[in-house]
Amino acid sequence: MALFCINRYGGEEDQEEGAEAQVRARVLLERLQQQARARQLKKQKEAQPEGEEGELCPGVGGLSPGSEPGRGKRKKKSESEEQPCAPGQKRLKKKRPRSSSADRAGTEGSADGSSPSKKKKENRRKSKVLQERTEADSEEDIKQHENRSNFKNKSSERKKRHEETEGAETRKEENSEGAEGNQSTKEELSLAASEEEAKPPPSSLMVLGDYDRKPVQKVQPFLPHWLAQPKLVQKCIKDNLFPIGDFPGIHPRLLKKLQVNGIESFFPVQAEVIPAILQSASNGYLLGQGGYCPRDICVSAPTGSGKTLAFVIPIVQVLLDRVVCQVRALVVLPTKELAQQVSKVFNIYTDGTGLKVVLITGQKSFAKEQEMLVQKKVTGYCSLADIIVATPGRLTDHISQTPGFSLTQLRFLIIDEADRMIDDMHQNCLNQIVKAAFRVENDSGSSMLFQRTKPGPITAASSCYPRIPLQKLLFSATLTQDPEKLQQLDLFQPRLFTSVYSEKKTLGDGTETDQDTNKKFTLPEGLSQCYVPCDLNSKPLLLLHFMLTMKFTRVLCFTNSREASHRLFLLVQAFGGVPVAEFSSRLPPNERQRTIKEFEQGKIQLLISTDATARGIDVKAVNYVINYDAPQFIRTYIHRVGRTARAGKVGVAFSLVLRIQERRFLQMLKDAGIQDIKKHPVKGNSLKPLVQRYEEALCKLEKTVKNEQAQKRA
Repeated sequence: MALFCINRYGGEEDQEEGAEAQVRARVLLERLQQQARARQLKKQKEAQPEGEEGELCPGVGGLSPGSEPGRGKRKKKSESEEQPCAPGQKRLKKKRPRSSSADRAGTEGSADGSSPSKKKKENRRKSKVLQERTEADSEEDIKQHENRSNFKNKSSERKKRHEETEGAETRKEENSEGAEGNQSTKEELSLAASEEEAKPPPSSLMVLGDYDRKPVQKVQPFLPHWLAQPKLVQKCIKDNLFPIGDFPGIHPRLLKKLQVNGIESFFPVQAEVIPAILQSASNGYLLGQGGYCPRDICVSAPTGSGKTLAFVIPIVQVLLDRVVCQVRALVVLPTKELAQQVSKVFNIYTDGTGLKVVLITGQKSFAKEQEMLVQKKVTGYCSLADIIVATPGRLTDHISQTPGFSLTQLRFLIIDEADRMIDDMHQNCLNQIVKAAFRVENDSGSSMLFQRTKPGPITAASSCYPRIPLQKLLFSATLTQDPEKLQQLDLFQPRLFTSVYSEKKTLGDGTETDQDTNKKFTLPEGLSQCYVPCDLNSKPLLLLHFMLTMKFTRVLCFTNSREASHRLFLLVQAFGGVPVAEFSSRLPPNERQRTIKEFEQGKIQLLISTDATARGIDVKAVNYVINYDAPQFIRTYIHRVGRTARAGKVGVAFSLVLRIQERRFLQMLKDAGIQDIKKHPVKGNSLKPLVQRYEEALCKLEKTVKNEQAQKRA
């Protein structure tokens, strides 16, 4: 039977269980020793005559048949002091079986005929030695019990029940064994004791399968070199202006244009990006022998920082010396209004240069746009545009349906609001542009002469002919830094210019600490942000309170849908007292242009709009931005509030946030690194004077909506 356990895997709990198992084994050894002695004495009593039974004492191996009764009593008395035989007396461990064997040896000696005096002396000597050994063993056992008392206290009730069950099973097995089983049990006990002494302590065991918890190391995102180490652009505009007269490389004709338009200094973004684009085209827009290919450029800067002029000036300057009219610059924008704005800037700086700018947004018929793009002659089709400003949908239609429309001579591909172009999955449009740019036309000798190949290793064959490279320029206030999304654009050795970075702040003790380390986006420097917690029913009253009580002027108000924009416009109009207009896709383009002009002239004080004006539209003189509906995404918020505080000016942005949205709204700003927004509560008493007129306006609104629905049905 197994009386010991082997610890295979040891942690702290396993070591405690191993120590407890050792204690249980020792207790079991004591019980087995007592039972073995009791069985042996019972066997000897049965072997003795009935008249001599009174002379036997438990714990003595046996007496000779001829021994005297007196001597037996004295021996019983002397050995009873050394050898405990009652259950309540002290128990001996490990070496106690030796006492029974020693007594047995003395009994056998007397049976062989040895004298009683010699036997008595020998027994006394053996008893003395046995007593010394027993005392030493007892002291060691007491120390071991004291050292393991802590492990006993930690044992659970489950382990106690297991111990009792194990002891009961062991006792049943022992009771069923015979004399031969007793002898084998003694041998097993001695073997177990010797192995127990030789076994090393649990602390010296080798631990296998250790499952201790370890701190998980956070994996840092791996960015390409151009994203990890960009070219930093100063955030502060006023303190980092560069006079255009001191700026090298600008064509004199363009300098005059800039001065006529009141531009005397370049902003930090313009001062960094314009030289980079001019340097990439220092050899002209044709790629000379040697295989030099310009690097693509990505720009991430706040709204109103001058990104449009940063690509208009260098592109116009590079194309000033062109001889044949071909499409060499293509600007792709997400909305019609933004395309119109960029087209106006190009027309200002190409006036008198001979360069032709064509706007393709779908505002005109498809046939008229075709006439503006290409002209058919006897020798074939010829291009009528040097620079095209287009929206994605209309551009793809012309690529596939307009005869003679070619992009094989395209030198610059500008993608403004690049993050929206990527997120809105206009990838099909971009793929078609690139495919059309690398298309080989066999009917045109010029295209074969200046054949275009994709960037790659320079070989002798690729260097034989001059090639036209395709350089991509990406601009956005919220340019993504996701390498997977940027990989879709197939950029060639790109360079990143960004104003989103941490700044060093010097403390009082002279040390420097990083500030704004968690910033993902940058807002205009002169922007002040506030949010107003409110209820759904009080939002229209808050807007009227700002316009009538607080006397806000030139306010741009944003809603999440054109239906909400239209109803709010009708409500404010019915309330009266506020010059208001709406701006959404439900209005025709001509009316939208007229509305923006009236707003810039001050005729309209409140312009209620959807996100159609949030992307890149440069609406002049916006003093306040009010988010009537809280934006759902951080990019939407950044583009909305970026309509004010442009070009280094100041502005204020208010957000009407429902109390159920407040926590999520603040967390969204915190995750983007925007922490300087202030809470601006409005008391209910200040809204009471407007309640009566507001209820009357609601009645008018209901009638107006019914009339509009009736007109639609008719």
